[in-house]
Amino acid sequence: MMDLRWYDFVGFAGVLMVLAAYGALQARRMNGNGVLFSLLNLVGSAGILIPVWYAKELNWSVLFIETAWILISAYGIWNAVAGRFRKS
Repeated sequence: MMDLRWYDFVGFAGVLMVLAAYGALQARRMNGNGVLFSLLNLVGSAGILIPVWYAKELNWSVLFIETAWILISAYGIWNAVAGRFRKS
């Protein structure tokens, strides 16, 4: 039987957020340049990192990709918000 902890559920929620954003983008239900897409990716990636910190051994590849995903998503949010002010 699996021994799931609270941080595992946070990780699953993060995975679902990232997949939902990507699925919505592919279904053309969401704009890839919008704040919502990047925000879902940022929060989802942060959620995926939570169980990585609690693991007995650190998974460096997951740490690297999710950190990069967070940084790219933060840039996307900044770019989307800055773009709104440039249009004004």
